[in-house]
Amino acid sequence: MTKRPHGLITATYTAFHADGSLNLSVIAKHADLLVRNGVKGVFVCGSTGEGVSMTTDERIAYVNRWCEVGKDSLSVIAHVGHSSLNDARAMAAAAQKSGAHAISTVAPSVLKPANVEDLVEWCAAVASAAPELQYYYYHIPILTTLRFNMVKYMELASQRISNFCGMKFTDEDLFELGRCVDWSGGKHSLYFGRDEILLSGLVVGVQGAVGSTYNYSAPVYNRVMAAFEKGDMKTAMQEQARARESVQILNDFGGGAGKAMLRTCGIDCGPMRLPKRSITPEAEKQLLARLDAFGWDEVRCR
Repeated sequence: MTKRPHGLITATYTAFHADGSLNLSVIAKHADLLVRNGVKGVFVCGSTGEGVSMTTDERIAYVNRWCEVGKDSLSVIAHVGHSSLNDARAMAAAAQKSGAHAISTVAPSVLKPANVEDLVEWCAAVASAAPELQYYYYHIPILTTLRFNMVKYMELASQRISNFCGMKFTDEDLFELGRCVDWSGGKHSLYFGRDEILLSGLVVGVQGAVGSTYNYSAPVYNRVMAAFEKGDMKTAMQEQARARESVQILNDFGGGAGKAMLRTCGIDCGPMRLPKRSITPEAEKQLLARLDAFGWDEVRCR
């Protein structure tokens, strides 16, 4: 298996044409932007990428293109979670064939596993379809509503899943995150998924971070990480405060604002897919005004 990525991993947006069809032509330019701004990898077709709103064939095509353009410069983690186990396995196998570095799955969230043991069995069935790739569980209880003991999950997954390498932990429960880091003892990679409190994740010992705002704000987060590594907590806190304010601006305009913020960096990923909504042209003007007042050029990707 390839070396586990550290640092910032961008949860990429998926690009769609105005008619809603998949747009693969944007990916090369998007990858170039991320590499220039110090991003180490991409997490493709996750919740930021509207993966569950895409067909299986679309997701396979999108991951394949990211692997083509990023193979020498970015670690590609393909999110293959699906309510259908067979589709999840098909996407996992396709990711391995495409040359992805890793796969990840969110838990089924409609017909849900009843306990952590059943969740591990489901993940094992997916991971076994791509045995040459690293496997990471995607823990995001705000979407799945599943709040199993994640230390117990790691214990069982380590026994049951031969290619289990860690977890994308997208939750504010720093107590549980810290316990996962402690239990792992460095044998696994824990990637934090809450950009607005990245510094808190670094303090408890995560190896990196996966987030949507790294699409357009990677420089400020790299400064957070660099200051933390030097032991300069004052600077790390100041930079995290800048990041927090940019996230608040995003939140004020809703989830569709992320693609608008990425457009200010020269990457147009088009509209959102229903049931998500793009922000209106008027709202986008208001967003840009807020960003200018905030001092957006200090933190955005270029």
